[in-house]
Amino acid sequence: MPTDSAGARQEPEVLVDTAGLSEAEWLAWRRKGIGGSDAAAILGISPWRTARDLYDDKLGIASAQDDSGNWVALEMGHLLEDLVARIFSKKTGYPIFQIKKMFRNPRHPCMLADVDYFATLPDGNAAILEIKTTNYNTRGHWWEGETPIVPPYYESQGRHYMAVMDLDRVFFCCLYGNNEDEVEIRELHRDRDYEQEIIFLEESFWKEHVLARVPPPYTEDGELVLASLQRRFGAGDGTLPKQLLGRAEAATLQKYLQCQEQKKALNAQVKEIDRALKRLQGQIVASMGACWTAGCQDAETQYLVSYPAVRRAMIGKDALERLRRDHPEIYDAYVTMSESRRFSVKQIPLSAAQDAT
Repeated sequence: MPTDSAGARQEPEVLVDTAGLSEAEWLAWRRKGIGGSDAAAILGISPWRTARDLYDDKLGIASAQDDSGNWVALEMGHLLEDLVARIFSKKTGYPIFQIKKMFRNPRHPCMLADVDYFATLPDGNAAILEIKTTNYNTRGHWWEGETPIVPPYYESQGRHYMAVMDLDRVFFCCLYGNNEDEVEIRELHRDRDYEQEIIFLEESFWKEHVLARVPPPYTEDGELVLASLQRRFGAGDGTLPKQLLGRAEAATLQKYLQCQEQKKALNAQVKEIDRALKRLQGQIVASMGACWTAGCQDAETQYLVSYPAVRRAMIGKDALERLRRDHPEIYDAYVTMSESRRFSVKQIPLSAAQDAT
């Protein structure tokens, strides 16, 4: 938490005692400010939420939580929280404790903190302890090559909490397996420069968007934005009349078409390179015959070639149609339908469009 002009540290304010709150009550209090898990969306580094999702959640327009597809993982995280905290305490020797309160930064009252646990350090000071759960497939998010890291979206959460609680250390304990040795433990120390950036961006978001009721623009990765819009609009409504867009959208569509042309040009280059690769591959396979492996070398390099047969089970479109016709009960039991929307843009000269009307 920031210090005053004399350098004195400040205790966070208690916003509410959370021990007896229902889930709905807790969410209502959380909407009164920005929590640690909100920081990544504001910084534009969240893999799950856009700033617009967060804006909608704070104003009660729509929930920012997409629990439909990962509710089991979320529930497992809640159920394992106490266990993971005990593992951390056993591994480090640090006593742990909880404070069932939601805190607020006195100088920046839009910044809130509802901390999982605290740890008592050997010097008597307290540190923040954040509990996470994952699996073997995503354990790699806690590593950068051989270097242990905290994923950026969790790092922003920890630094937000340090700013609110005025504490200088935060620990993360992430369980990725089913025993006490399958955990990742990380420690972050306070970074005042990063902290000031978080404070500035969070206050700007709160004042310029939430309080002003001005939705933030979509600036995140396109896939994340489209996923957000899919949650918001679903598959759309084909019965609605054609939407009339403005000049700003016309400029955006022009850029879109320009990018399409650039992509076509690059794809043409890629296809030419692919054809060259196939020709060269054919020359090598002709020399290999039926062999799966081959090798050779020149003055400086040894080359090893592998060309094994790869077999996989698949079902073609015609066979799938026969399955639907001959065995509808099996088809219905195993085949699922997906729903998506296809985006396309056509460019029509204005004179031709006027003639058509």
